[in-house]
Amino acid sequence: QVQLVESGGGLVQPGGSLRLSCAASGRILIINDMGWYRQPPGKERELVAHITRAGNTNYLDSVKGRFTISRDNSKNTIYLQMNSLKPEDTAVYYCDADLTYKSGTYFKSEKYWGQGTQVTVSS
Repeated sequence: QVQLVESGGGLVQPGGSLRLSCAASGRILIINDMGWYRQPPGKERELVAHITRAGNTNYLDSVKGRFTISRDNSKNTIYLQMNSLKPEDTAVYYCDADLTYKSGTYFKSEKYWGQGTQVTVSS
């Protein structure tokens, strides 16, 4: 009933840029917090950036000044602009959303995850 679909990943050289998008669809009433996580090879998933509905943000220390998270509430979409990419940014990137949606005659609140998009930074 609800889907989060990421796009924008790929292969980029060190110092390059990518912009990830994550669009939520379905019978959504409201989306509260949204975020981007990443899981490097052989490591645990970590929070990269987080944004509230009001637009307040926070970032993983290692990406501050290089990554920017933003959202368009009218499109139920968040973005992650990634600049000055480094090889250590290589990972599968996932978006998540805390949202309320309609299920039958009820409303449910849950966290949803996207399927992930691969970002590879390599020369």
